[in-house]
Amino acid sequence: QVQVVESGGGLVQPGGSLRLSCAASGFIFYIDAMAWYRQAPGKQRDLVASVTNDGETNYAESVKGRFTIAATPAKNTTVLTLQMNSLKAEDTAVYYCNARAQSRIFWGQGTQVTVSS
Repeated sequence: QVQVVESGGGLVQPGGSLRLSCAASGFIFYIDAMAWYRQAPGKQRDLVASVTNDGETNYAESVKGRFTIAATPAKNTTVLTLQMNSLKAEDTAVYYCNARAQSRIFWGQGTQVTVSS
């Protein structure tokens, strides 16, 4: 089992920045990829960015050049961050972190990001 917990959401003005964090614990040895997804009200959950153990990253077109994903191993945990710059109103959503381990996906509970003046 892998446990995933997000933090760092909040309210930010358009053009501002926010940094999300996600801590994965448990059987982290088996994690081969982690990702951030987001879900706006009434919409499906979409991929924002992902990173593999090999360091390969992938971004949604809408966030390229504005968001940066990074995974940092630490003792008994792996920390996944999402640095979000130049935020727009359309970035408002609940952001979810997940970890893939042995072909299973483990989700966090989500953290709300609201971009509004």
